[in-house]
Amino acid sequence: MLKATFLGTGTSQGIPVIACECDVCKSFDYRDKRLRTSIYIETDNVKLVIDTGPDFRQQILRERIKSLDAILFTHEHKDHIAGLDDVRGFNYAQKRDMPVYARHNVIDALKREFAYIFAEYQYPGIPRIDIHELKNEPFEIQGERIIPIEVMHYKLPVFGFRIQDFTYITDANFISDTEIEKIKGSKIVILNALQKEHHVSHFTLEQAIEVIQKINPEKAYFVHMGHRLGKHADVERELPANIHFAFDGLTLEL
Repeated sequence: MLKATFLGTGTSQGIPVIACECDVCKSFDYRDKRLRTSIYIETDNVKLVIDTGPDFRQQILRERIKSLDAILFTHEHKDHIAGLDDVRGFNYAQKRDMPVYARHNVIDALKREFAYIFAEYQYPGIPRIDIHELKNEPFEIQGERIIPIEVMHYKLPVFGFRIQDFTYITDANFISDTEIEKIKGSKIVILNALQKEHHVSHFTLEQAIEVIQKINPEKAYFVHMGHRLGKHADVERELPANIHFAFDGLTLEL
């Protein structure tokens, strides 16, 4: 069993000003209300979150997630790590440190951004985490095998993750053939699609469709959509039959 709930499907890229009058901002469709990209995954063995953006607390409360076994980080950009402080609620409820899995450069960024967590003399009540460094090789959390997928976000290496037949990738604009082979066979693939226009570090809608067609999963869902990409209902009509827009709160099951 695997259940995945999209905590957020949006991005800080191109977020309009408060007075914006674009079609997405004016939309009354709940699927167009996109918080920063993150996902909650539950299997028979483990409950985990991939990335804790600035909206992490709001997302966890909305989905009523009461326990969490681990956090995985894809990369160190602020829209994917800024909510780490809010793991303190899980520390309190579960009476233990929160296991955090990330590659070395992400760990270095966490130590800079959240220096008080790692300080020698720690203030009472700060978040308590247990760091595990990831390399581009399979690992296990509570018996659940997880396969990192290394993609490129312009010049920054980013990890996606395959869990069972579910693969999750965000913030990419290149995936090597070697990494593509690790994804193939997934029944569901999640991939970023920022906008229709060219972008230096993100797949465009057209590029994302091409990658999905190369992998050929049963179903695919796009995340990390910017406002410029348009409204959910409009773009959904343009997609191939097995590809969909994800939206905040959508739950998938395998």
